[in-house]
Amino acid sequence: MLYEEYVKSNKDAFIAKVIKISQILEIEPEWLMQVFMNESSMNHQAVNKDTNATGLIQFMPNTAISLGTTVDALKTMTNVQQLDWVHKYLAPYTGRMVSYIDLYFTVFFPVAIGKPDDWVLQTSKLSPQLIASQNKGFDLNRDGVLTVAEVREAMLKKVPEAWRNFFRKKKAKS
Repeated sequence: MLYEEYVKSNKDAFIAKVIKISQILEIEPEWLMQVFMNESSMNHQAVNKDTNATGLIQFMPNTAISLGTTVDALKTMTNVQQLDWVHKYLAPYTGRMVSYIDLYFTVFFPVAIGKPDDWVLQTSKLSPQLIASQNKGFDLNRDGVLTVAEVREAMLKKVPEAWRNFFRKKKAKS
């Protein structure tokens, strides 16, 4: 499996649970592993010093609370235990994550799931310029706003070249 060499503890149990959760969520397990690699370098105890986002998918403190836990609790869990919270967070999006980018947007910016390539990332509370300024690596054309296409291309560049075609495809129909 992609990136399994980066799993430092409970490797067999972790990989088995990633596969099980992926089947339930109707996504590819490699997509989930890529998200973990992007968000936390596969470190379930990773903490963002600026936002206090924690764990495999960098749960924001308010998100953790809304799920019934805290970032402090998540940090003390094993990688296998934390997968239960990853599953709980992703479960409402089951059936909508038909590509790797949909899965990534579920973690990064859920309102962008299924939007067209030219859709600009924004919310009623977050301006496009603020979002772009906080995520400069996605602003590929340096125009101060982020589109779905820019985020997709930036994220696909992070995928190992041998896997890019796999990650560009929509999930196989069951």
